[in-house]
Amino acid sequence: MAWIVLVLAGVFEVVMALSLKLSNGFGHLWWTLSFLVTAVLSFGLLSYALKTLEVGTAYAVWTGVGAAGTAVLGMIAMGDEVSPARVISIALILAGVIGLRVLA
Repeated sequence: MAWIVLVLAGVFEVVMALSLKLSNGFGHLWWTLSFLVTAVLSFGLLSYALKTLEVGTAYAVWTGVGAAGTAVLGMIAMGDEVSPARVISIALILAGVIGLRVLA
């Protein structure tokens, strides 16, 4: 259960990062509120997962899911550059996350 909660925390981190970008420096109220709500949810779920998971593993997975998810959505929805190097790098992050799950 902690792993599911941890991945969900990472998903909320992705929404948090995109909301932060779309808030335009906290200038748009709804995106700012989205940022605040998803930040609280993400950190709250991470905190819950840390009750049973090791801190290093949990933090690496949380940031890995958040970083990879944000990068992918940035390329799909925000017009970020897509290159083979970026795609390979994201795949390596996800491989690390999967490796931590399998080996933990």
